[in-house]
Order: sequence, then structure tokens, then C-alpha cells
Amino acid sequence: MITADALHCQREHVDYLAERGAHWILTVKGNQPSLHSQLAGLPWRAVPDATRDTDRGHGRREIRTLKVLTLSTGIDFPHAAQALQIRRRRRRLDQPKRFTTETVYAITDLRAHQAKPAQLATWIRGHWSIENKIHWVRDVTYDEDCCQIRTGTGPEVMAALRNAAIGALRTAGIANIAAANRHHARDSTRPLALLGIT
Repeated sequence: MITADALHCQREHVDYLAERGAHWILTVKGNQPSLHSQLAGLPWRAVPDATRDTDRGHGRREIRTLKVLTLSTGIDFPHAAQALQIRRRRRRLDQPKRFTTETVYAITDLRAHQAKPAQLATWIRGHWSIENKIHWVRDVTYDEDCCQIRTGTGPEVMAALRNAAIGALRTAGIANIAAANRHHARDSTRPLALLGIT
């Protein structure tokens, strides 16, 4: 099972996966405007919630619902068997009357008998845990998008170093990477001790 964000929602990618017998769930966003509008135009109001769960943490409460529609015709994307609508409704605990709602669409090649809605929701949620643990840390904590190293193999080397640092900190059981970076930056012997080099 492959889960991927909108960047990988490409016909060539799903053909490649289909040739190898892999199943997939892909997020659909603005990089596929025609497909996105087709999915948004499906009769979602008539579809009951297939799953619903609530989380509370990080200073907010979130309600997530998943709706699933079997696709027979009308969606112009190879191998797509089901369409998914994920709705996330969030409110900050310090602002109880202010909600934000985000609606995201996805497609999968799995048919209804191959995966229940709860399993689809688990895979989608699992994808975002990877996104939050790796990509968000690289984007926000390490400010990767502002890095001015752009020539030769420099960008790949810096990405590998960031990944190595994140991996070393996670292996040590550290959850807050930003705080750990500050802690280790204050004393040059701490990173060496973390890596077992003393």
C-alpha cells in the first residue's frame, strides 16, 4: 500500500505501481485541476460518513470524517476505483467558537471489498504522521525551503545531513526536534555523545 501526497498524483506513477502490483491512495489537489473538480462535483451530500473520529491535543480539538464513493465512470484517472472525501474540522481550545474546516479529496485503486473505510482512514492518517514527523520538521525546524545551497550535489547532501540528524534524535527517543537542536547546539560535546563518539 502506497500513500502519497498530491505531487505523486500522476498517471505515469499509478501505471508504474499497477505494473508492480502495488495499491495506492493519492491526495488530489490543485496540480490536477480537472480531476479535483470532478471529485468535488460528486454527490457527497448524499453519502453518509463512513468513519468519524475525534482527537484532542496540541491545543486543539479535531473531528475527522471520511466518505467513500465507488467510481464506475466519469473520473478521468487510470485505475481509480474509489473516491474519498476527508473533512477535518478543527478548533483551538483557547477559541472554542472558532472552527476551521478543511476538505481534501483522494482516490484509490482499492475496491470496496479490498479495504474497509476504517482501514482507508488508518492509512491516510498514517501518511500524515510521516508527513508531520519528517517533512514538517524539515520544512519548519530546519527551514529547508530557505536554504540557499542550490548547486551541484549540495542540496542532496544537506537533505541527507538533516535526515541523519532527525534520525539520530528520534533514535534517542527525542520527540521535540527543535528543543533538542537548541540543547545540542549549546555544547559541542553533546552531539558527539548522542552519536556515541566520545
